[in-house]
Amino acid sequence: MGRASHKPDDASRRQVEALAGYGVPETGIADMVGIDPKTLRKHYRKELRIGHTKANSAVAQSLFRKATGEGHQSVTAAIFWAKTRMGWKETVVNEQAGEPIQTITRVIIDAPDRQRLKATDSPAALKGPAHGSGDD
Repeated sequence: MGRASHKPDDASRRQVEALAGYGVPETGIADMVGIDPKTLRKHYRKELRIGHTKANSAVAQSLFRKATGEGHQSVTAAIFWAKTRMGWKETVVNEQAGEPIQTITRVIIDAPDRQRLKATDSPAALKGPAHGSGDD
């Protein structure tokens, strides 16, 4: 004998709508209600859709109030709104662009190199095989 058919009631409809609005995945909502995800979609299609829309609407309304209000939160909210709804973006200006790149060479002289340099008076002497080999 099969399972009894699921009969949605007002309480389960409110629960599904709220959970969908909070972003709970359908599998999680189905577990909470005690039904299969396929049954959830069959009986609660509207609540799943409306839950997301109502939650997004409430957040948008709150964000809009903050963005058009006063204080520190309004600046942050207005920037977020401008980026996400108005397509604004922050740009980085590289003032060095177009200028030639200059190379900075740094020479580190350790004790054995210092003695070879003194002996030859030429930095080219540091480029020998002993330089940096750790054999000195």
